[in-house]
Amino acid sequence: MENSSFPITNWSEDDRPREKLMLKGKASLSDAELIAILIGSGSRNESAVQLSKRILSSVDNNLNALGKLSISQLIGFKGIGEAKAISIIAALDLGRRRRGEEALELKQITSSKMIFEIMQPIIGELPHEEFWIIYVNNSNLIISKSQLSKGGITATLVDVRLIFKNALEIGATGIVLCHNHPSGNMKASDADIKITKKIKLAAESLDITILDHIIIGEYGYFSFADEGIL
Repeated sequence: MENSSFPITNWSEDDRPREKLMLKGKASLSDAELIAILIGSGSRNESAVQLSKRILSSVDNNLNALGKLSISQLIGFKGIGEAKAISIIAALDLGRRRRGEEALELKQITSSKMIFEIMQPIIGELPHEEFWIIYVNNSNLIISKSQLSKGGITATLVDVRLIFKNALEIGATGIVLCHNHPSGNMKASDADIKITKKIKLAAESLDITILDHIIIGEYGYFSFADEGIL
């Protein structure tokens, strides 16, 4: 049993997170146990697992919320220093990046939901706006994706010429426009609709298809194509 006054090294081997992972596999560990492996030790009064549980409890056991904590917020927990805070932040961001790479394995764009799954790990949780383009071929297979611009909390600039310069260079026949709304409001603004129409007009002259414009949020999205306003 877990004992608040005993370090991990004094637990039975089956209860130690590292040994548990080796003996039973990573799926057998809780989120707190995985974080305990990252931080290695707790404090004089609590084990690494208990410290990890306390940190998780502060964000309602939400790993996305944990990934948004800053170094200064993490070191506010007794037993967490700068090195441990950096380890937690680095590990969670690797997980976020992995999600993005796994999404790209769904090579062919077939729905707005798929676009959301590709882009949410990249821009869905950012505190500022970013505008991205996904370039596809005539089979809607992804050729590449790239950040077009990075802005402030409420807006980002879009260079229409750069969108199509890149498209022509890589031979793309279709593009998907993506940007995030840090406010959490998934509705398209007048500015969003205006820039979409401008890009669509330019695309028609180059025989390039605008498949969709997706507004990405942390938990949901808005699709211009699904809403019939593309």
